[in-house]
Amino acid sequence: MRGVLVKEWTEFKNLKLEECPSSALEPGQLRVKTRAAGVSFATSLVVAGKYQRKPPRPFVPGTEIAGTVTEVADGMTRFKVGDRVCCVLDWGGLAEEAVANEVNTFHIPDSLDFGRAICFTNSYGTSYAAIVWPHLLRLQKGETLLVHGAAGGVGMAAIEIGKIIGATVIATAGSAEKLAVAKEHGADHVINYRKEKFRDHVLDITKGVGADAIYDPVGGDVFSESLRCIAPEGRIMPVGFAGGTIQQIPANILLVKNITVCGLNMGYYVGWSPDDVRHKYADRLREMMAQLFEWFEAGHLNPIISHTFALENFQDAMTTVLGRKSIGRVAVVMD
Repeated sequence: MRGVLVKEWTEFKNLKLEECPSSALEPGQLRVKTRAAGVSFATSLVVAGKYQRKPPRPFVPGTEIAGTVTEVADGMTRFKVGDRVCCVLDWGGLAEEAVANEVNTFHIPDSLDFGRAICFTNSYGTSYAAIVWPHLLRLQKGETLLVHGAAGGVGMAAIEIGKIIGATVIATAGSAEKLAVAKEHGADHVINYRKEKFRDHVLDITKGVGADAIYDPVGGDVFSESLRCIAPEGRIMPVGFAGGTIQQIPANILLVKNITVCGLNMGYYVGWSPDDVRHKYADRLREMMAQLFEWFEAGHLNPIISHTFALENFQDAMTTVLGRKSIGRVAVVMD
């Protein structure tokens, strides 16, 4: 099969497409003909050996795919050859086929094309967990949700899920085009954080109270300013650091306003941790994915793939991601 093979830690731009060996199935695994795969900033970090999790080399990068099941291990009952699925992989996404663990594989609706299906295991899954799970942001109907990076994959997902719950959603982004996308996906208010301080607008919109929940994939100064427009007893979550700076959190502000800061490493729930607890949380993730697909079929979720590239052009896909030129997600497709 053709794939992108990482033999040593390197910059993503140094990778090439080449023939890769197929992996044998182990118990609890299935083989998938990859139809679409996602690329992200995290993928570039993994390739460079700068991510907290380092696959054994050589390996094919990529942790999210959608495709068709072509083979299942003995004793497997949840899936059969021909099933349309999306998967969270340990690695292996940027190739014509992949081996996935059954516990990290999910049936996708017939109405969902493979390209858009890659949005669910990562972008929508992360935003759902962050907003819905009770130990995290636990957003409630009638509250105000502030979403940063609103035109990115997790940002758009957060807006849509916030509106399903019944919250007022304030979205920030860095251009008029991205703000228009946030509006299209349901944001009640939009703010260009590059042109103006969003703190003042959030306080105006909430009549001085602030946002009850804040979802921040940007980090740095955006997080620091968010602490100054959060409501008493508000909850704030750093989801990533797309802005390039990991902020230091001033404990005095947390104390004065009774703020909760919660973190989410979604990889923990799918096996990307030393103790590998993916089976422990399997039921929780299946319930989450079932709810997301139900919302999709009801027309409440609209995942966006702004750029699609052939496998031969995987480098262009990453250039688009790193250049922050995408709206929603970028997909590499095999057909």
